[in-house]
Amino acid sequence: MSVGRLLDGKGRAVITAQADQSLQEASRLLAEYRIGALVIAGEQGSVAGILSERDIVRAMAEFGAAALNQPVSQHMTRKVVTCTSAMAMQEVMEIMTAGKFRHLPVLRDGRLDGMISIGDVVKYRLAQLENESRSLRDYIAAS
Repeated sequence: MSVGRLLDGKGRAVITAQADQSLQEASRLLAEYRIGALVIAGEQGSVAGILSERDIVRAMAEFGAAALNQPVSQHMTRKVVTCTSAMAMQEVMEIMTAGKFRHLPVLRDGRLDGMISIGDVVKYRLAQLENESRSLRDYIAAS
């Protein structure tokens, strides 16, 4: 299955923030939408960065409560690993595992087109295993 096909089913909406927003504002968005990362919007739909819960924890550990008043740009990850809609889910799993991250923005023509989370990957993999199991049961029953 391709990333694009998965996005067709789950939707392409992505919650974004601006680089000049405070960490407190970004934290509110994460809590409100019950998500683990925000894409930091760049010009014309590009990705300027990503801010995860882990980034906020690191900022709090270094700066304490004062970090909440600092801009997202100070703590976001700027070198964002992305994928495309054409990529296979297996490839996405490998990228996420190797990079040890849980969110992967999806780009189409250099613009944000969606977001894949580790939850999406697990859901896909479980469905794949269930289909394989069902096929084996059907094969055995037919024999």
